[in-house]
Amino acid sequence: MKEQQRNRKNAKANELKQMRLGLKIGQHDLDIKLRKIRSFLSDGHKVRIQVFFRGREMAHQELGFELINRIIELLEDDAVVEQKPQMAGRNLSITVRSK
Repeated sequence: MKEQQRNRKNAKANELKQMRLGLKIGQHDLDIKLRKIRSFLSDGHKVRIQVFFRGREMAHQELGFELINRIIELLEDDAVVEQKPQMAGRNLSITVRSK
């Protein structure tokens, strides 16, 4: 009984958190999102980072990939990329976990 409770307590820690951001996000807003992502990672969660495209932004998907690459560089001390960037509809997503 006690062992099951302990296992349940530990299992909760690795749920998947999600952070969505737009293509035209400012540097300060990005810093705040990254701070939140780092806190999720330090709690032991995996984080899916999702860049969403609105309207004509779909014509410039390379900007989304540049943004994702910039985020990966900024997080490289804290996180490891688990799932490569991939487009799904209007979203470009990536999954990271703590080192």
